[in-house]
Amino acid sequence: MSVQRLAFSKYLEASEVPVLLGRFREEGYEGLQLKGAQYSSYIDDPSRALAELGDDPGIYSALITGDSLDEAGQERIGRTIAFAAAVGAERIVFCHGHPHEGVDASMRRSFARTLLDIAARSREAGVAFSLHHHTDQPVMELPDFREFFDGVEPGVLGLTVDTAHLARSGVEDLPGFIDEFGAYVDNLHLKDYSVPVGRDGEWRVAGDGVLDLAGVLDALDRADYAGWICVDEESTASLEDGLRESRGWLARREAARV
Repeated sequence: MSVQRLAFSKYLEASEVPVLLGRFREEGYEGLQLKGAQYSSYIDDPSRALAELGDDPGIYSALITGDSLDEAGQERIGRTIAFAAAVGAERIVFCHGHPHEGVDASMRRSFARTLLDIAARSREAGVAFSLHHHTDQPVMELPDFREFFDGVEPGVLGLTVDTAHLARSGVEDLPGFIDEFGAYVDNLHLKDYSVPVGRDGEWRVAGDGVLDLAGVLDALDRADYAGWICVDEESTASLEDGLRESRGWLARREAARV
């Protein structure tokens, strides 16, 4: 079994961000994956980010961003890459701000080529670049992933898998998805869901829903995955409960495997 690293991510009120920055390590997390609103005001002043958010490398394990792929969007992505390199971020996690409706296989492959070029430039700057699928974005359903990654060699553009967004988007066999696309997966957003599949569910703390999260982690082991496991906490739980309950579920799973 490969050694994996544990991170945490959650939308927060501005007043709660310092609490997260000061608590994540003592709660058993090695890194954070910052939402855009948690770092965007520093994009053009990375030294201020290091002074105000802190210079612990774990704070910047990943920066989550979303944008279009038009000229203006690519310029903004370039600024995010430069910021990431300056603060020592390992990875940019990119959500493609484009609707799913009307996107065909040809467009999906064109998006893949554009993102491969961006990812190559990002890697030249020392920052990995990973596509994060979301419901209602171009890469959403199982056939979309097959079209997007058709002919794409692993190792340049990564894939951030979100367990609950897969279920919300109609993917039923989550471990099977990892088995199929594991070569591309460089980041995992671990999130539970209240229904097995479909749009009628609610986000839940890991272990408090119905998804086969243990099966997903087993599939990552089969893929010899050694990347980040990020608890992407979007439930209604408080910051403290989200940190502790998610870590507790992971600890119980590991104890049961010994």
